[in-house]
Amino acid sequence: MIKTMFQHAKKHPGLIPQFFFMTLGITGASLYLIRLARGPHVTLWDKNNNPEPWSKLNPTYQYKFVAINTDYKNLKKEGPDF
Repeated sequence: MIKTMFQHAKKHPGLIPQFFFMTLGITGASLYLIRLARGPHVTLWDKNNNPEPWSKLNPTYQYKFVAINTDYKNLKKEGPDF
């Protein structure tokens, strides 16, 4: 297969970038699938000292990236007392 690729590349030099980017894409996809197969790397929370970190957030804490019309300081507190 590789020998055939080299023969085609010698006859048609315009195929060299196509072979390069195809190899790059296949390699990148393979590395990404290997990364996914190794396990879930979603969070690195400390499960011993703080098993539920989201429960310690204040209800008025602004954790959104953009809040155009919402003033989080004047929100009614709807959660457990801290």
